Amino acid sequence: MSKNYYDAADLRKFGKITEWSEELGNKFFDYYGKVFEEGALTAREKSLIALAVAHTEQCPYCIDAYTKDGLQRGITKEEMMEAIHVGAAIKSGATLVHGVQMMNKVNKLEM
Repeated sequence: MSKNYYDAADLRKFGKITEWSEELGNKFFDYYGKVFEEGALTAREKSLIALAVAHTEQCPYCIDAYTKDGLQRGITKEEMMEAIHVGAAIKSGATLVHGVQMMNKVNKLEM
């Protein structure tokens, strides 16, 4: 039995998702490829964004993939950590701002 719930080897199997839904899997990979093409943002910038999002989504496969990709694109460990902190700040801010809904509900119920 594996010591970890996530097996790093599974990342290499990602392309196989098309086996059980070829049309949708291919459409996803076409879209994914298009998103990461150079555009208004460089591939380096997109890699850094992907790394931050990978952390907020807590995807170990994405974290592995975009850490490696970022290093290959010359992203420094300091830039990576700063991007992760930006993602964490947005994630925590989004959590806290939803507290306003709770406050509104409490105020409404106390009337």
